[in-house]
Amino acid sequence: MELTAGSVWMIVSAALVLLMTPALGLFYGGMTRAKASLNMMMMSFISIGIVGVVWVLWGYSMSTGKGVLGVFGNPFANFGLSNIIGSPDLIKAGYSATFAIITVALISGAIADRTKFTSWALFVPIWITLVYCPLAFMVWGGGLMSAGGAVSAVFGQVIDFAGGTVVEIASGTAALVLVLILGNRHGFGKDPGHRPHNIPFIMLGAGILWFGWFGFNAGAATTVQQAGLIWVNTLAAPAAAMISWLVTEKIRHGHPTSLGSASGAVAGLVAITPSCANISPLAALGLGFVAGAACAVFVDLKVKFGFDDSLDVVGVHLGGGLIGTLALGFIALPVNGAGGGLFYGGGLHQVIAQIVAVLITVAVSGLGTAVIGLAIHKTIGFRVSHEDELAGVDRSEHAETAYAFAELGFSRFNPFGHHVRAAHAVHAATAAHATARTTEDRPAPVKEDSLV
Repeated sequence: MELTAGSVWMIVSAALVLLMTPALGLFYGGMTRAKASLNMMMMSFISIGIVGVVWVLWGYSMSTGKGVLGVFGNPFANFGLSNIIGSPDLIKAGYSATFAIITVALISGAIADRTKFTSWALFVPIWITLVYCPLAFMVWGGGLMSAGGAVSAVFGQVIDFAGGTVVEIASGTAALVLVLILGNRHGFGKDPGHRPHNIPFIMLGAGILWFGWFGFNAGAATTVQQAGLIWVNTLAAPAAAMISWLVTEKIRHGHPTSLGSASGAVAGLVAITPSCANISPLAALGLGFVAGAACAVFVDLKVKFGFDDSLDVVGVHLGGGLIGTLALGFIALPVNGAGGGLFYGGGLHQVIAQIVAVLITVAVSGLGTAVIGLAIHKTIGFRVSHEDELAGVDRSEHAETAYAFAELGFSRFNPFGHHVRAAHAVHAATAAHATARTTEDRPAPVKEDSLV
């Protein structure tokens, strides 16, 4: 078996996608308060460790191969991946693992600042097994929404090249469900401290995410022509989305922000994910402009409706995923002169197929996440105590702090800094009191005229 250019590209793409999860940790870590940034990064890193193990043991088997009722694959078909040693499928197994890793890591941003790390570590393998793997099988592995599947046979072939349903809508729906289960952070909408503490981290993380997304979208390209189209679309859509997000910010709030530029780019990447191989570059620009402006509005809905989506996972990933997936019903290119979206004369068939795919994904992810989340919440608990949240989950969950200088009490981000400042205040007050007492004990000065 020769190592072909296609195999090399998939290996490189897998590495690019794996890098996206630490980049997500930077992106999310910068968006949190300083006293929760390490915990936020750790939720991404532990996802790599746990999903990497699950994928080798049974995850890959459940997402491919011979299925059970078109819903999930046999978990024991390639248990441990021993059966595919010496096969090109081993590269595909590694590549697909990186998708599962980033998908579950995306969810964590919605419940930042208030989640027990052990509960998250329990949630990750269960969610991957019961939610992600079935969806991946249904869309990509030969299941209900794949070519020849029961849903596709009735409603038409669903288009989702790189994960609009499986990754973006699934993670965004799960994020919303967990937010409703855990509840809002203390001070949500009122505490000015609930703001990003490190904008450079956010922009660096977004830049690396964009870099890795070329592997995310183009890793499965089968021809040079398809790879070129995907690459250009993965550049065009987020670029347009960044611009439209900043314009929307300027109109609505008076200032284009650095956070907005990073969030806009990510929104465009989310929107182009399902359609990267199936729309023209011009349509990708249009999709990006719509997604950027729309997601900039979506992220504000959490305040209006009162749900604490801490790092805008619902607004960007669910919102952008819906836009990108449904847009294919209108702007998908015809294949060999046939089909295509409504704007290309393809009729309503593709629109209906995309809507059905969205409904199935929301139902599977929403119900599955609700069952898993409530089970954890009602047993070991999903949320830290009020005291631990105020002190910072970095301290309470990991016994660490992100910034060493905070130990000196000079940082407003240090949850224990007020103890140091209080001690300084007490010392100063004691010194002042001692000085006053010394002054009172001194004999009154004798007036010069009294000596006459």
